[in-house]
Amino acid sequence: FPLLSVTFLVSFGSSMLYGYNLAVVNSPAVHIKAFYNATWSQRYGHGLASGPLTLLYSLTVSIFALGGLVGSLLVGVLVDRSALLVLLAGGFMGFSQELGSPEMVIIGRSIMGLHSGICLSVVPLYLGEIAPKNLRGFLGLMPTLFICLGVFFAQVLGLPELLGEERFWPLFLSVVVIPASLQLLLLHCFPESPRYLLIERNDVCGATKALRRFLGTPDVQDVIEEMKEEQRSLSSVEMVSVWQLLRDRSVRWQTLSVAVVNAGMQLSGIDAIWFYTNTIFENAGIPVSQIPYTTVGTGTIEVVAGLIGPRPGNAGCEAQGHHPSSIPQPRVPSQTTLPWMHYVSVACVVGIIAGFCMGPAGVPFLMTAELFTQSHRPAAYIVGGSLNWLCNFTVGFIFPFLQMSTGAFCYLVFCGICLLVALYVYLVIPETKNKTFMEISHIFATRRSFLSIPAHIIGMTKLNGYGALESSSLEGSGSSLP
Repeated sequence: FPLLSVTFLVSFGSSMLYGYNLAVVNSPAVHIKAFYNATWSQRYGHGLASGPLTLLYSLTVSIFALGGLVGSLLVGVLVDRSALLVLLAGGFMGFSQELGSPEMVIIGRSIMGLHSGICLSVVPLYLGEIAPKNLRGFLGLMPTLFICLGVFFAQVLGLPELLGEERFWPLFLSVVVIPASLQLLLLHCFPESPRYLLIERNDVCGATKALRRFLGTPDVQDVIEEMKEEQRSLSSVEMVSVWQLLRDRSVRWQTLSVAVVNAGMQLSGIDAIWFYTNTIFENAGIPVSQIPYTTVGTGTIEVVAGLIGPRPGNAGCEAQGHHPSSIPQPRVPSQTTLPWMHYVSVACVVGIIAGFCMGPAGVPFLMTAELFTQSHRPAAYIVGGSLNWLCNFTVGFIFPFLQMSTGAFCYLVFCGICLLVALYVYLVIPETKNKTFMEISHIFATRRSFLSIPAHIIGMTKLNGYGALESSSLEGSGSSLP
């Protein structure tokens, strides 16, 4: 019970808020723009033109991702203050209309991004450290499920019957303080991670007490010995910096794969759907009165898809689910004469959301852990996470302008990116299920051999701490270290 309780608590007050903030700016978009325009008119005597207003709102949406990037890089400094950041952000956004300050909305969104950047790094790590082996996969997928729930709750609260009215939009943005306050009040009742207590602080007594509480058994000596062995092995490992990782040619295919999958996941257009669902449905010809309920329907599908997948331990295969076949389309010429095409557009949106949650949603984090050893893994997470947030910002910022300039054809850009990523995954990233790291390393070595010298020239080559490669094991395909 303590294990499941703390899992739900940290996911509820952290991962769910990330999902909530992805979708919360969708429903009140019209009200926020009206507030910006009215405030500008009061200050300068004239309203904002369409272009500057779109620019200001795009900044409001996308600044969340820039905050996430900074938060992911400052985890060690800000992790103990993450819940307080939510309270601060909620205050800024909640009182922005009362004080007539659009800047407070933007600042609040950026602070929420800081919180999400911290939580997306810390929560999976914490759950992975407290989970027993038989529950590690289940607990590892809980943050992904709560992200889906966060998006769904934002869509439900955005209904006109709840907080979707114009006068409620500041409350709609600041309601995040409720789960954060609950987490702040209750989380201190649970012990810290046993692995952190033993490996980082060398507190064997504290780690033993924490394990007994989480596992519900007094016999935890085997786990303690396992962690001590891990502590001894880590003491002899020299961690690789980001710069060293980027220069290490022996893992360049692994590094490139992490970069491609993280960037491709965000550039697939999924963030455009979460940020601008109502706009997409409006352009698709859905009646305005039906759009909030259609959006809630897509959120329901997303939660169901999150419960179905992805499955842990199968990153290579699951990553191939990142396919562009369900890219949504707004209004196209045939929709003016074929009313049923509106429902095709909704089906496409549902399709890409369901496909994303069942396939690539959690794959980059799982894949990074499987493609790198402990010495390279932290740097690989920084590279992948930074690209993830940067691409999130890019999509959130440029999508309105892309849609204004190209109309329905803007989704062809995302379609092309998805095709390229799917091709890369199919040709380069191996299936990792039931494979050891040595086997995965050998497979990536064959990728290098495609552009390298023949195998008979090298015989056996050391892979910079990743084991040995024999030319015979590659069946004459060859391998080399550039």
